[in-house]
Amino acid sequence: MIILNLDSCDKRWLSRLLQITKDAGVRRRCAIVLDLAENIGVTQTARRERVARTTVYRVANQFLRGGVATLFDARASNGRTKADEDFEAELVELVMDCPLDYGWPRPTWTQELLILAMEKTTGVRVSRATMSRSLKEIGARLGRPKPVVYCPWEAEKRDERLAELALLPAELPATDRLVYADEVDLHLNPKIGPDWMMSGQQKIVITPGKNEKRYAAGALDANTGELVCEYADKKTSVVFVTLLWTLFRELKPLQHVHIILDNYVIHKSKIVATAMEAFGGRVVLHFLPPYCPQGNRIERVWQDLHANVTRNHRCRTIEQLSNNVKEWIDERNERARTNHNGRHASQPIISAVPVVPARS
Repeated sequence: MIILNLDSCDKRWLSRLLQITKDAGVRRRCAIVLDLAENIGVTQTARRERVARTTVYRVANQFLRGGVATLFDARASNGRTKADEDFEAELVELVMDCPLDYGWPRPTWTQELLILAMEKTTGVRVSRATMSRSLKEIGARLGRPKPVVYCPWEAEKRDERLAELALLPAELPATDRLVYADEVDLHLNPKIGPDWMMSGQQKIVITPGKNEKRYAAGALDANTGELVCEYADKKTSVVFVTLLWTLFRELKPLQHVHIILDNYVIHKSKIVATAMEAFGGRVVLHFLPPYCPQGNRIERVWQDLHANVTRNHRCRTIEQLSNNVKEWIDERNERARTNHNGRHASQPIISAVPVVPARS
């Protein structure tokens, strides 16, 4: 039993401090002292304030020795914090780079390695708890890197080509059509992606085991946002030529269709060259620089397709998966037509291709 003898003035002052303070630690210590001053036992006080009994004893003993001053955090007089703005600015630079760039024999950062690297760079060593708070302060997160293949072209040549394609929508005649074309793989064995789940729970995605594939060749209209697709069991030039014929048949007299696409081998085969001759110049291919998917707007559509249909899917057959994909595309096209009819025809649904320079 610990009894703190406080007069009414001290109790009023502590009660007022308990109400106005924004420091949770000060508020908790004030509550403990006031409870003990009301002859409430240590065990009951610990339960009321949701702390350990040792915390109640420590606060009481400190208060008996030092009075009101012990209710406040003494660390406020420790001076300048180690993890200041300069420290956090240097931490941002480290997190944005790879440990290998700084001579560490490890390709990924850990908090322990960041502590060592920051000590080597700034001369300041912090605890793991401080590093954890600093990472939170700068907005760092533990994520999954994105694999990227850099374009083999020189930076100037690559950026010049991307800029040309960016200006293409504005330079085309109003009667011509512009689309972004690409292929997407549909796997019966689902690709696993993130999903919300309860703590302690790990959702299960049952896979068929033996994988089957289907392929879709798509063309995204830059004006209406509608998606034209052709499907096949194999990803060859045949499915791409089928898509070209579909686009060609939809052309009005004297109208041309311009297609922005990547340099995949099925886009440059002899079959494609023969078909292009048959189109009589009314189908024009505009190739992106190698490994520059940021210039192809249909890539975002494929991301939405995977997020809404194929990732973590539960389809037992490839036919069921293909039907789900077709239904999603049909619903998407219906929304695109509704949005397109509700705005002025001169307002394109897709703006020019953004020029996003890759690393040289």
